[in-house]
Amino acid sequence: MKKAKTDIHDLALKAHRHPDVDVQQLIRQQQGQQLAEQKLPLWASTEGIIYPHHLSLEQCSSQLTAAYKASLIAAMPVKDTMTDLTGGFGVDAAIIGRHFSHLTFVEQNAELCDLARHNLPLLGVRQLDVVNCDCTTYIPQMSRQNLLFIDPARRDKNGRRTFAISDCTPDVCQLLPHLMRLSDRLIIKLSPMLDVTSVVNSLPGLTELHIVSVNNECKELLAIFDETATLDPPIVCVNLKGTDFNPSTTQSYTFTKSSEQSSSGIYTSTVLQYLYEPNASIMKGGCFRSITQTYGFRQLHPNSHLYTSDTLVADFPGRIFRVEGIHTLNKGGVRELQALKKANISLRNFPGKTDDLRKRLHLSDGGDTYLFATTLDDNRRVLIQCRKEN
Repeated sequence: MKKAKTDIHDLALKAHRHPDVDVQQLIRQQQGQQLAEQKLPLWASTEGIIYPHHLSLEQCSSQLTAAYKASLIAAMPVKDTMTDLTGGFGVDAAIIGRHFSHLTFVEQNAELCDLARHNLPLLGVRQLDVVNCDCTTYIPQMSRQNLLFIDPARRDKNGRRTFAISDCTPDVCQLLPHLMRLSDRLIIKLSPMLDVTSVVNSLPGLTELHIVSVNNECKELLAIFDETATLDPPIVCVNLKGTDFNPSTTQSYTFTKSSEQSSSGIYTSTVLQYLYEPNASIMKGGCFRSITQTYGFRQLHPNSHLYTSDTLVADFPGRIFRVEGIHTLNKGGVRELQALKKANISLRNFPGKTDDLRKRLHLSDGGDTYLFATTLDDNRRVLIQCRKEN
């Protein structure tokens, strides 16, 4: 990795010595290869791939999340035709499109269209049509597809970030009836910043909503539509681990808004042997009461989102810790905590900032000890000392 960076630096410095060589293009390819080794290993290992400008690579899906999307179409009985209406660099199109007999790739950027024509056949797409136009122009002339995929841009015409679904380009709320009529299955990729309840309310006819995290960082929302739509769609909270998609290591939890609303929270002021911290998708989904019912443990406080049990719940979708001690911030408790020297500190429903608490306890960051500063159901504020169980 360091050598690649050095080569790019040398190329830039020596550009004037090679007037007949497009040095900037060489630098772009070096940088693209370097980024792809982590984010797009199939691209990095495929001979002849050409990379776009850095921004397109930064904004594209990872191979891991694209592979998860591909798993969502595995059970489709017919996989003849797919259209990606917002192709971009083509990561989702390549990984999902390999499962279809024919892929139509729609993209308004002419350079990205040229890259798709070159790269997608190298990546295993069998039959390909590339259409250089805005998808709103293409949709009226489109024939019915087995799968439609669309990833609306999250910036307006002035380049400012947008947050409401209707402010994205194109407006999928307006297009939704047409897209559903033209597809057996429709997948809309949305920003992880969107409110889950707002998404469900804004997109009638939703079959499922997937909240996708990678290594506990929320990356995208996937709205799925087909003939099995329901008024109370399942919300699937997924946390992908590692760099390769592996269903056996993927954390997944499914709930509905009605199941969450009908669940009664089970709370406690007693920290038991194990402590549980939900993963990022669970936190985004807000299914804090229903997981209490599902896994049979207790929540420390309605707003703390930490759970506890005396019996290990090994399949919990999040991090599991073994509790080693409970401390308060009185003089004795502070002295006990300062003796740790090093700890990973998290605040959950606890006043102040992590850095301020770390300074007060004179603890450096890291190590095997974890401290959760939180509030219990009886409103006592404590610091739970523990070590990771998984």
